Amino acid sequence: MDESASLIGAELPWSILPREVSALLATALPDLVEEIIQRIPQEVPEYARPLEGDFGTSVRRGVEIALRRLFIDLPGRDEPALRAVTRTVYRQIGVGEARTGRSLEALLSAYRLGARVTFRAVSAVAERAGLEPRLMLPLGESIFVYIDEISAASVEGFTEEQSRQVGERDRRRELLLRRLLSGNIQEVEIRRLAARCGWTIPARVVAVVLAPEEAEGLRLALGDQALISSRTGQVVALAAAPASTGARSELARALSGRGAWVGPACPWDQAAESHRAAVHAAAITDLADDGGDALWVSDHLAAIVLQTEPELIKELAAVRFEPMAELRPAQQERLAETLLAWLRHRGERARIAEELHVHPQTVGYRLTQLREVFGDDLDDPDARFELELVLRAGHRPESAG
Repeated sequence: MDESASLIGAELPWSILPREVSALLATALPDLVEEIIQRIPQEVPEYARPLEGDFGTSVRRGVEIALRRLFIDLPGRDEPALRAVTRTVYRQIGVGEARTGRSLEALLSAYRLGARVTFRAVSAVAERAGLEPRLMLPLGESIFVYIDEISAASVEGFTEEQSRQVGERDRRRELLLRRLLSGNIQEVEIRRLAARCGWTIPARVVAVVLAPEEAEGLRLALGDQALISSRTGQVVALAAAPASTGARSELARALSGRGAWVGPACPWDQAAESHRAAVHAAAITDLADDGGDALWVSDHLAAIVLQTEPELIKELAAVRFEPMAELRPAQQERLAETLLAWLRHRGERARIAEELHVHPQTVGYRLTQLREVFGDDLDDPDARFELELVLRAGHRPESAG
């Protein structure tokens, strides 16, 4: 086998380099450190600022540790790329980048840039020093394997810090939502909590409630500006109130198929009222949409009000329908639907007939019967209001027997 072939693809490529490589490259390291530090802000946009202060110190330290470990410590040794303490350094670099808000890709780009600059510089030094050409393969491989190792350590630190931040932000957002829905609003506290969790307070908000089993993917659907939490068997979201028909349609699409109730729009400091209205509406099973489309409290106010005190409405129905108690069930049904149409259309027979799909003469006949049953109550505004109220609530007369 060709001797050079055994130098390619070694698991620890630096282990097959002669120890004298360290002395050969040591003199080039100071200039190499400076070149890398100069090139990073020039070629990686997110680092396009003077490498000064703590930031500059951190970058310089990271470059120096990497080059010293790679070219002084490792050649000729059967050791892993990173010791525990070195791995910690690069994990912390990843943590620091996550905390500053720079992207992981920017950090990895800086590492790749460092690898390219290092390879070119080391190749030139090795060529001038007369290093055997066969050693250039493991030397180059050592650089890129080492960069992979420090990149992996930094990725680990970056992602762990991001996860911690997301968890902390979610906790803060849940606390903020609880405060907003408590009804006990302290504006200074709310604004402080909102700033800490990155939530821009909308001028007006709507509360959304839905069942937990319908909440999968809700965060993604509503976007980052919605606050979401689970409360007493329901999932609650607080979102900016739609300011246009298009915005309302967009929110409806995000909630489609979830059987959600959307509370009335209100100022942000009255979010608890929107939430209470949505919770109350969600408890009325008769109003549920079989298709799972979002339902808006503002579109169903009358129906919701009618269901607010069902026992009282039932009692009122019993009182108002008492004159019909002696009629046959079929008569009760016909006269009740006619009465509701009469009340709805203010006595216009043509419109009543159209709704009931009967002849206007039939309407006249039924109205005569209603006059016989209810007498002067049909001329009393309060009685008419109460009759319409119980009919719209879905109540119908019951037979005396």
